[in-house]
Amino acid sequence: MKKLLLILVAFGMTVGANAGFKAGYYDKMNGKSGAALKAAAKECVQKHNTLGYYELPNYWQYSDVYPQLVNGNKRWWDMYSDAVYLIQRGQSGKSSFSANKMQREHSVPKSWWKQNGSVEYTPAYSDMWNLYPSDGAANQAKLNYPLGYTASTSFNNGVTKVGAARTGYGGGSRNVFEPDDEYKGDFARAYMYVATVYDDINWVINYMYNKEAYPTLVPWAKEMLLQWCRMDPVDQKEIDRNNVVEQYQGNRNPFVDFPELAEYIWGTRTTETFYVKDQEGSDPTPPITGDPEITAPVNGEALDFGQVAIGANETRVLQIVGKNLTSSLSVLVSGAGKSNFISSVRDIPAATINQNQGYLMSITYNPSAIGKHEAKVTLYDGGIEGSIAVTLKGECLERPVFTSLTALQPIEMTDSTYTACWNPVGSGETADYYILTRVRYVDGNEETETYETGETSYKLSGREPGVAESYYVQYSRLGMTSEPSNSIYVAAGAGINDLQENMPVRIFVVDGGIQLSVEGVVNPITVYDINGMEILHIDTPEDGSFYPLPQGIYVVSSENMKPLKAVIL
Repeated sequence: MKKLLLILVAFGMTVGANAGFKAGYYDKMNGKSGAALKAAAKECVQKHNTLGYYELPNYWQYSDVYPQLVNGNKRWWDMYSDAVYLIQRGQSGKSSFSANKMQREHSVPKSWWKQNGSVEYTPAYSDMWNLYPSDGAANQAKLNYPLGYTASTSFNNGVTKVGAARTGYGGGSRNVFEPDDEYKGDFARAYMYVATVYDDINWVINYMYNKEAYPTLVPWAKEMLLQWCRMDPVDQKEIDRNNVVEQYQGNRNPFVDFPELAEYIWGTRTTETFYVKDQEGSDPTPPITGDPEITAPVNGEALDFGQVAIGANETRVLQIVGKNLTSSLSVLVSGAGKSNFISSVRDIPAATINQNQGYLMSITYNPSAIGKHEAKVTLYDGGIEGSIAVTLKGECLERPVFTSLTALQPIEMTDSTYTACWNPVGSGETADYYILTRVRYVDGNEETETYETGETSYKLSGREPGVAESYYVQYSRLGMTSEPSNSIYVAAGAGINDLQENMPVRIFVVDGGIQLSVEGVVNPITVYDINGMEILHIDTPEDGSFYPLPQGIYVVSSENMKPLKAVIL
């Protein structure tokens, strides 16, 4: 477990938990307290690179893995389960993620914010300080529930607990997600970061946040997160992750660098003035005591970018590990295909490699023509003898032509699960993977989750009585994504008999309206809006009939069927 493997950092320390931030990075926080300190912290860390959501596993393979190898392979550090998920040799972060059926999990659920129907409008959608690699079953179980203490559990894998909220927790949600004690502080500091950087986001679900500059956290959530920070202090896992995330995303989590900061903003020290002090007691630059060397990468190894569509690009990371360098390490890209590969740097300061546990150098494959390309990146100088060369490989293909998928009716339905199904891509087409989007309609809000799979079906859990759902599917090829398929509506509380045997008429939500599936003669159907006003009356429902409806939420009713909710997107 984390607390047994890593060195704890005392919560009450008054200097930063890590000497990794640059001089002056947090200076705007000096001399402030309470609301002003929170605003200054936002100003310090808000600006950052917006990373691609589907590319995150390629970054996580450096920020979210255990320091110990398992049979020579990296192991994903999953804060949602104790499952052993490995990155096998030759796998990229994305390919390992897919092979292990892991999922990208928003710590603060993305369904809590929305603007003009989109959850992707804000950098919070792919912010590494809010997303973590997750076990698939745990991710589905926690859905979009707030953090909290559980009174009883419907899911418990030994690390993640999901269940009814203990009195005083949940902010109105029936259920909560309770992480293991060893990770409560990690999640609390992630939530505090979001409360600081995204205090003006368009929150549509207010279990834990309000759209206000201060305090942003609702009272019960503020007190619980402070408690979790105190009981689970910053540890080496978070310190190391802070440094890696900054290399990619360009910003840090101030609640990791300053474990006491939360107290100055929300806790017991809001009337006191905060100062960013020098890193007292931090280690000086270590002396060079041996020969300069680079231990990774190994001379002659290859970095394969796979297949990329013309006009697109793919970024990979070359991890450089060394010690005792006496001067900057030079970087040179050469070879026949060198124009297709772009290195993020031309030289790396010796101190950057000597004082850190490796440097992550980004290389982008940006092909200009169809075909296979090859080049090499050479590392030299720095006092090392000779040089180290790594082969760069990539293949550029024509842009894919997408066709629409067809989502099918669910199978294997129970009160809490069902399996979503769809047709595969057409003959002669290729799908790198399918993307299933699940939409749950809870208290007038839409809660969405996405799942990736290489199959044409996916079992969904966490279905709740009284909560209607729908799903649609897309497929990805060469980093691009097809248009959404038709939507399949799953009625609230309906079992397999309700959908396929006892109902003479079924309602399907399709683009811009509803479509009927009718067996035999049925009674007239009436469609109402959410205010109870009649919108549409169908005297003689016919099989296959389509009825356009404007965007909104409707109730479809007839004497011989259960009332159903239809949501037109």
